[in-house]
Amino acid sequence: MTDMPDGLSFLPMGGTGEIGMNFNLYRLTKDGREHWLAIDCGIGFSGNDTPEAEVLMPDPSFIAERRRDLHGLVITHAHEDHLGAVAHLWPYLQCPVYVTPFAAAVLRRKLYEAGLLNQVPVNIILPASRFDVGPFDLQFVPVTHSVAEAQAIALRTPHGLIVHTGDWKLDENPLVGPKTDLETFERLGKEGVLAMVGDSTNVMKEGRSESEADVRIGLTELVAGLTGRIAVTCFASNVARVESIAKAARASGREVMIVGRSLRNLETAARECGYFSDLPPFLTEQDARDIEDDRLLMIITGSQGEARSALSRIAGDTHPNISLGEGDTVIYSSRVIPGNEQAVMGVQDNLSRRGVRVLTDKDGKVHTSGHATGGDVRVLYDLVKPKYSIPTHGEWRHLTAHAALAREAGAEPILLEDGDILNLSPGAVGVVDTAPTGRLALDGGRLLPMTGGVLAARRKMLFNGIVLASFAVDDEGYVIGNPKISAPGLLEVEDPETLRIREEFADAIDAIPDELREDDLMFRDAARTALRRALGRKLQKRPLVDVHLLRV
Repeated sequence: MTDMPDGLSFLPMGGTGEIGMNFNLYRLTKDGREHWLAIDCGIGFSGNDTPEAEVLMPDPSFIAERRRDLHGLVITHAHEDHLGAVAHLWPYLQCPVYVTPFAAAVLRRKLYEAGLLNQVPVNIILPASRFDVGPFDLQFVPVTHSVAEAQAIALRTPHGLIVHTGDWKLDENPLVGPKTDLETFERLGKEGVLAMVGDSTNVMKEGRSESEADVRIGLTELVAGLTGRIAVTCFASNVARVESIAKAARASGREVMIVGRSLRNLETAARECGYFSDLPPFLTEQDARDIEDDRLLMIITGSQGEARSALSRIAGDTHPNISLGEGDTVIYSSRVIPGNEQAVMGVQDNLSRRGVRVLTDKDGKVHTSGHATGGDVRVLYDLVKPKYSIPTHGEWRHLTAHAALAREAGAEPILLEDGDILNLSPGAVGVVDTAPTGRLALDGGRLLPMTGGVLAARRKMLFNGIVLASFAVDDEGYVIGNPKISAPGLLEVEDPETLRIREEFADAIDAIPDELREDDLMFRDAARTALRRALGRKLQKRPLVDVHLLRV
């Protein structure tokens, strides 16, 4: 990075040009020292382009090298793509975390599971509060979203006021929590806003957002006309949606059971923060055993087709306690996140195969987005009147559509790639440098770089297969017995092609020069080359090749 005078910069490290993995950095340079602030730290889920990994998150190496100057991490709301990576990446950041009460309740369970509960300094900030994080003067601005206590952030600096919207929408009747605080946004606009960093996810949809209240009505009407067992799947973090489903069930005389750990965690966090106060505790799988089918509604995790989710196991008839079949109904009160289409369709197909009726938003008013439409975005620009617009959080087509709306509203849009360092002050506003970025994959309990050798090998095996050869040699390096060839997922054991490869490999080993046989490493490399030649071109693939040599 180049040296810069006192000033203000913005740096997106995840979430620009894709959905998920939100991780944003602000840098305030003052008196020759850099001061850093992080906003949000989320995960993303793999799509068709990354089958070798399931959960992804931004690589924090850049800011980890500067963590002594990182004053804090502020979380805008309790969605996985905004706080899901905190428990995994905090050991690299080691800074205080600032969250609302509901986000704190969600985060603490994640920290407990990671063994970090007593290590991470979690500061609870009430919605609509103004607070300092090091030299940064911050103000939470309540916004409506599909999770409780979502907040935009007004960031006041000596160089200008920045509005960081987070995820938001306009809803005149959000059911849980307040409406988006347009009065405060208008006051910020009159104060003068240098730049607005804004959500782009749903900006391509025209008109104003639909209300969560309409979804509650739609669910109530739909549930009332159904018989048999009913299961509803939705995003586990949507407190208003879970409440709507529960009230729709009770309006039809049904008890409510929740299935899945994330939903149980949601219920605990929501009740801790005063939500669901007019609903009795939800039943567990054990509590619901004696309730008749027509008197039970299940809220189930797995709306995105996750392989280990409760709904996927039910669809595959592998759940230990729950089965669905003829006469039963599953309602998808959710949208499909891009990249999950095949997984969701697979679950729905398995349900249909078992005789289950599958209903989606095409069959009734059962879902609405928590993100601002193009109409909502226009309203916000009219109030905030930023000089510059920085579209974030969305695929590239969303960012460009957002930029077009911003230009219409009189703001100058700036499109950034992850890692771009945007100078906001002093001097000309523009990209002045680039920071290294990357993605990490959660693989069991470890984090692996997507560009590293482990996942690169896994990716190659997924598409081209793997061929393993093993053979034993004596002290002089001559082969004992016959080599063994294994090509799982590529060749059958007794396939004629396998026998041909084994014979050609054996002949090729015999032809390796004597001077290479004395050193195991050189012998193994020569044998690997021989195996590749034996594979030839008939497979029309380039599998991962490895050789095990045993000297006896």
